[in-house]
Amino acid sequence: MFELTVIGYFSGAHRLRKYKGKCEKLHGHNWKVEVVVSGEVDKSGIVLDFTILKQYLENVLSTLDHKYLNSIPYFKKNNPSSENTAIYIFSRIKKLLINHNVQVKKVVVWESEQQCVSYTEHC
Repeated sequence: MFELTVIGYFSGAHRLRKYKGKCEKLHGHNWKVEVVVSGEVDKSGIVLDFTILKQYLENVLSTLDHKYLNSIPYFKKNNPSSENTAIYIFSRIKKLLINHNVQVKKVVVWESEQQCVSYTEHC
């Protein structure tokens, strides 16, 4: 089994609801996002073309880039935390990869150089 990782970036603003602290105020981040997929090599000797995975990630991040996250329908229902941002990205990448022979293993969302959150459906 192999793991492939691609990295992307987006900038956006948000404010956390039901939270007491400075993050309840409008603020922004330059997020770094890592997507890890796993799978077996195919007859060409690759798991998945990096170009495909990078394009899927760019497509998903374009829905977040330079946006006020609270105004995106998913985040109207779910607080726009880094945790929920990771789930948002994971679920969309998973749908895009449905016809590929890979599994999304993990999405890591860095809101700064010092802190990140990762999401996986498997323990």
